[in-house]
Amino acid sequence: MLLAKILNKKIKFGGFILEEANSKKHSIGVANSDNNILTLKLLKKDLNWKLVLLPELYLGEEYFKGNIEIKNGTIYDFLYLILHRENFGRGKVNSLSAILNFLRYGFSFLTKHNLIGASKRNAMHHYSRGEDIYDWMLDKEHRQYSCAYFKDLNETLEQAQTNKLELILRKLNLKPSDTVLDIGCGWGGLSRYIHKKIGCQVHGISLAPNQIEYCKNKARELRMDNALNYSVTDYRQVKGKFRRIVNVGFLEHTSPKFLGVFFSKINELLTDDGLCLTHTIASVEPPAPSNPFIEKWIFPGGKVPTPSQLTKNIEKSGLIISGFHSLIDHYNYTLDAWRERFLKNASKAKEKYGEDFVRMWDFYLSSCSAAFKSNLLVHQIETVKNFESVPARTRDYIYIK
Repeated sequence: MLLAKILNKKIKFGGFILEEANSKKHSIGVANSDNNILTLKLLKKDLNWKLVLLPELYLGEEYFKGNIEIKNGTIYDFLYLILHRENFGRGKVNSLSAILNFLRYGFSFLTKHNLIGASKRNAMHHYSRGEDIYDWMLDKEHRQYSCAYFKDLNETLEQAQTNKLELILRKLNLKPSDTVLDIGCGWGGLSRYIHKKIGCQVHGISLAPNQIEYCKNKARELRMDNALNYSVTDYRQVKGKFRRIVNVGFLEHTSPKFLGVFFSKINELLTDDGLCLTHTIASVEPPAPSNPFIEKWIFPGGKVPTPSQLTKNIEKSGLIISGFHSLIDHYNYTLDAWRERFLKNASKAKEKYGEDFVRMWDFYLSSCSAAFKSNLLVHQIETVKNFESVPARTRDYIYIK
């Protein structure tokens, strides 16, 4: 069986049993001999070649459709094994898959354009699925859908998200008189935190109407609506000047070929003494195609950039990188917390959205968590227009109270 041969060639850490639809079993890697070994059970014969041809798509797709079963464990356990950095976590899956992905990447780069209309449709596909999904999994205090900052692994998700907001706040070095532009404001947790702590006015934009409606309602509820303004707006449509700009978890929705447009727009919107903070996921691998499962079922139009793509386009825009901070071993714990909360509400999700959705969402959260242990991390990048815009000669203003 070709699939078993490929797996045995790549799996260097741990092991499992691969069971075909005809019940034939293959030992993969270093599998324990007991009866409780993790097992991947294929329920359709065509999976023998599908998982060779394009495993990045078909593993998740066939799992949530119920054509793949996990025995003696969960999909989370299996993905953490498969995506371990000594297995498939780094580098290509196999030569055939690599060739197909290269061709798909070239076709996508030439034909897909994140123009304003497409960007709005893509945003609504994910963020307008249903407010209850995010009620079930996100923190209750700030409703943050981005990487938390765990100073201590015993911290609650709520505390870790507050840590993240506080870190961003310190890096922005705000004045009460500032008007802040929050690009991709989500459900408004950062803008509310900024106003509460500093007193700034904030203009938040998103392409998901449900998020903007939530932001406006929450601002009125907290009597912050005189300082917090929200609109369904593409960043390319924003006018004016801002001393501080922030975007958290937004850049992943911007195709790499639009990164130059994005950072040039930041340069245009910043005042001469301004500063922009970008908080984004990035890959440690060379530029490569989007994960086809994530692109098809979770974030259409999304693409995780690489540091080289980010820095190249920042330089071309005329901006200066004044701070570059990598957050490693934080997003996996964030995703684990979201998954735990979501699965506690799995019965509600199944009743409203169906079993396939529950399995798809579990695969999404589990696979992303595993990826953040091997080839993904988060960068916080501060950019300015000139040396005089840097808040201080040292970084003490961020870390010393």
